[in-house]
Amino acid sequence: MSVKNMIGAYGPWAATLAGKGPAALSFRQPRFTSLAAWKRQAVAKVQEVIAEPETVWRLRVRVERRCEYDGLHLEQLSWQLPYGARTEALFLKPAHAKGPLPAVLALHDHGGQKYFGVRKITRTAEAQHPLMRRHQDECYGGAAWANEAARRGYAVLVHDAFAFASRRVRYAEVDDVLVGERADRDPESPDEIAAYNGWAAEHEHIVAKSLFCAGTTWPGVFLHEDRWALDYLCSRRDVDASRVACGGLSGGGLRTVMLAGLDPRIRAAFPVGFMSTWRDFLLHKCHTHTWMLYVPLLPEFLDFPEILGLRVPLPTFVLNDTEDPLYSLPGMQAADRMLRQVYRKAGVAENYRCGFYPGGHKFDLDMQRDAFAWLDRVMNT
Repeated sequence: MSVKNMIGAYGPWAATLAGKGPAALSFRQPRFTSLAAWKRQAVAKVQEVIAEPETVWRLRVRVERRCEYDGLHLEQLSWQLPYGARTEALFLKPAHAKGPLPAVLALHDHGGQKYFGVRKITRTAEAQHPLMRRHQDECYGGAAWANEAARRGYAVLVHDAFAFASRRVRYAEVDDVLVGERADRDPESPDEIAAYNGWAAEHEHIVAKSLFCAGTTWPGVFLHEDRWALDYLCSRRDVDASRVACGGLSGGGLRTVMLAGLDPRIRAAFPVGFMSTWRDFLLHKCHTHTWMLYVPLLPEFLDFPEILGLRVPLPTFVLNDTEDPLYSLPGMQAADRMLRQVYRKAGVAENYRCGFYPGGHKFDLDMQRDAFAWLDRVMNT
């Protein structure tokens, strides 16, 4: 009797469509002997299928407020992209820091909470929204990890991702057939936020299908907007643009895979709680993931971890949780083997690291400690 899977009798057939060996543009294919030639071909194909929007736009960033909090200099920022609401962001660095600093583009998680973005991984005052205090306790060991990275000497930028917080889809802008009588009455109320997050979860497939109709993908839009944020971060005089990292948990890990795999300005990458294989998603775990993951046709050319592998030989640290319900442990282990093979074949095995930590879906204090210690080392060598 076959093992049960997400699509029943069709599962084993679907799992064979990409073949048994490495995908067509995997660096693990024996025919690829030149790293540079393989990378040109593979990156071009991923850019093609991810369908990142093409936008010519001059980003103008507005400083809304400057302040100091808990030893850090904070700047609340906003910018207008050529579509949607203004993006809100937070820049953090040690107070009174001098000279260009190494930097981190800190990518917030999904967490089933589209009402929030930047606030998930930052803290700007002692008073916090109770839902964010709980979120940081559950996912981050009680820490605002972007603040902790800044406290270690990094310039850190966090921005609201597409469809989150300041970039979220508003009831008033959506066709009545999808909204009914919903309206923002007391938007910071926990009950109103829970209702919005529930509606936004049901709205995800509408957004994804609409983006497909527009000729793009959700990962393509993420990549596009994260590149805008990276452009701004690298342009700052107080940032050393040759030493910029990115990382994040869950949805932030997904965005790290895409941005770090496709933008060579990311010197160091640390995706957390987002690593497996297309086969694992297909057969066992697609129900635990949102529409934000999927890029039609991409599995024909690269397995999921190999998107991140496009950054070889640059330093990469993948952090997994062994009891993470979003992935199977064999899927995470298979992804680790793939990335090790890619880095080994490129002759830079020492530039890849993978950690497995006990517990569920999280980026806790032990994981943060290891990630930051690794970051200190690779950003200063």
